[in-house]
Amino acid sequence: MNIATLFNAMPGALAQGLIWAIMAIGVYLTFRILDVADLTVDGTLGLGGAVCIMCMISGMNVWLSLLLAFGAGLLAGLVTGLFHTFMGIPAILAGILTQLSLYSINLKIMGKANQAISVDKYDLVVSSRYLFDGTYPWYKSPILWGAIFCAAIIVILYWFFGTEMGCSIRATGANPNMSRAQGINTNVSKVLGLMLSNGLVALSSALLAQYQGFIDTNTGRGAIVIGLAAVIIGDVLFSRIFRNFALKLLGVVFGAIIYYLVMQVVLWLKVDSDMLKVLSAAIVAIFLAVPYWKGKYIPVKIKHQPENAEAAVSAGKEGKDNA
Repeated sequence: MNIATLFNAMPGALAQGLIWAIMAIGVYLTFRILDVADLTVDGTLGLGGAVCIMCMISGMNVWLSLLLAFGAGLLAGLVTGLFHTFMGIPAILAGILTQLSLYSINLKIMGKANQAISVDKYDLVVSSRYLFDGTYPWYKSPILWGAIFCAAIIVILYWFFGTEMGCSIRATGANPNMSRAQGINTNVSKVLGLMLSNGLVALSSALLAQYQGFIDTNTGRGAIVIGLAAVIIGDVLFSRIFRNFALKLLGVVFGAIIYYLVMQVVLWLKVDSDMLKVLSAAIVAIFLAVPYWKGKYIPVKIKHQPENAEAAVSAGKEGKDNA
């Protein structure tokens, strides 16, 4: 185990963490904002990459391909939202139904189980070759572009959730009954939240497909676990520091980066790669359990008032009684 090998692999882990962070932000919107467990993510993560690669192969501009991939994610979220609100199907089952349908749709879009795209033939936004091949200029670095995408998404979401529509979505997730009493159409808010979430997941998928140079039907398998891991890690480690909504989204980005750095260390330690999914599930379970363990096993320290403060409180009570 050469430590130099680990350090050489860290830039790749950082780049992947930033790309997957976009997906994790989408998971955060449903899991934390809407309070909905959306399993559409596993299907949408294949959909965005499939749409982007096939559009580029047909001769379309890379930026327009990314936009269409985002639009495809919006449609996937719309289907899940309609299953849930219009047809009355529970959110978790609605996500499973859409995810199941997307497997066949992704196959139809690609025409086969996988599609490759070469950086030598197409002008990609991100690619692992840009990172490890020194012949490319610094401004093509996937770390730079991943950071730009994450920063832009955080700024846009911070603005959007400060608008009336964004506040309606947040209110729907916080208290649906009170939101309805205030005249908010909670069904519309849920559909919009699911659309926005899956749009971001599809955008992440499009960038991931370019970075790794291919997309296949199994790309999204277990993606929800990675997204939840990023959300939970960010929440546990940074919740006391990051109070602002934008900073909470930044915490999710850091959570995704930390997750991939840890995964890289695990691979460097030569842990069986077949066990990575088990490790991912264990990481999520542990970080979910930490707040529960803190509340159950760590006593809360109650600050006692100093004697002078207690005397002042007593004097104030006596004054009220005399009055």
